[in-house]
Amino acid sequence: MRDCYINRVKKLQPSPLADLPLKTHVEDRARAAFVRDLRRCVLDHGADWLKQDYRHNVEPQLGDNPSSREIHAAMRERSSFQFYSALRTTSQDLLYQTVQPCIERSSAKIRERIRGLAKQKGPGKLILDATLETPRSVSAIDIHLMPGSYHTEYEADDATMGLVYDQRLRISTFGLFGPDLGDIGRSISRYVLATMPDLKVRRVLDLGCTVGHNTLPWKETYPDADVCGIDVAAPCLRFAHARARSIGAAVDFRQMNAVELQFPDESFDVVFSSMFLHEIPKKEIPRILKEAHRVLRPGGLMLHMELPPDDQLSAWDSFYLDWDGHYNNEPFYQSFRASKLPALIETAGFSPRDYLQAVVPSWNAMGEHRWFEAIRENNAVNSDKTGRLTTGVRWFFFGARKAAKSGKRA
Repeated sequence: MRDCYINRVKKLQPSPLADLPLKTHVEDRARAAFVRDLRRCVLDHGADWLKQDYRHNVEPQLGDNPSSREIHAAMRERSSFQFYSALRTTSQDLLYQTVQPCIERSSAKIRERIRGLAKQKGPGKLILDATLETPRSVSAIDIHLMPGSYHTEYEADDATMGLVYDQRLRISTFGLFGPDLGDIGRSISRYVLATMPDLKVRRVLDLGCTVGHNTLPWKETYPDADVCGIDVAAPCLRFAHARARSIGAAVDFRQMNAVELQFPDESFDVVFSSMFLHEIPKKEIPRILKEAHRVLRPGGLMLHMELPPDDQLSAWDSFYLDWDGHYNNEPFYQSFRASKLPALIETAGFSPRDYLQAVVPSWNAMGEHRWFEAIRENNAVNSDKTGRLTTGVRWFFFGARKAAKSGKRA
């Protein structure tokens, strides 16, 4: 299987926009290295220290089967949790203090580079919609504590917030996402290729694509497919388009709200998203899933890489993941994790028997040879590696195959 598989996948491209003219000083690089290592320490070692305090000093007092809410109520009184939270919140704020001065210092040359990529002849289109209203779920808060969120524009044709997000992600994930930040898209698209050989992938749609870091790997895995990423934030899409152009990737980007897709019925073979649905108000998620069902061809695949659901995790792991919902400006985080995923799928129009989910090892963490061995293993959802930014991370996704009219897969 592996040899046949590898022959179908394009070789890894260089990191998108590796030549971006960021004017950094030695102090900037030292600060970025410090914040990266601080994040790694907090999310790897700090999480372990927190869990040890819980096991030795809190769990014995809570009795049998405490809920994640009860654990949170008890832990927030502990100095271990207060210290952990202070470090994590501070490290999040330091991300922006680290990347923004470099971007502001280099803004003229960066703007020239991005606009030049947009104007030059090349593959892939950028289609923006000036009439599209930015949803309040994006505009009303600074998501992830990011000043300006995803949508703020400081001048005409601005891509600043896309660049801020890209540079922040490079530090905050301390290498887990790979050099081009595409590990989620790469791991999952290659899992689909390896395990669903009957799926003919001619068109792929990525919902809430931000800067396209998980969109481009679909083109890499399925080089003959048409790939399109959509988002509501124009600055992110401008940067995504420039990233794709910089390596000659023929990927389209369009400004569009996923609750009302501007595509015909049955026009895609794969509808994908990564870390998107938990940023959406709960009432809008069924609309998005119904739209995904509508635009899928018979036999097509919908999948969403997300945080593992509350009902498939231990109370401790659920409590740990919910930290972002309490302290990182992600107000819809917990309501999504409380959802019953099979019920969501059925409400969208899929058959209950077509529900699927999987835990996929990280391609970047495992490497090519170990990854093929790892996908054959039983990768449990209830693991401290699933969905967490920690060494050996694994990605959870759920979704469904749309019923084929002929009774066969597409």
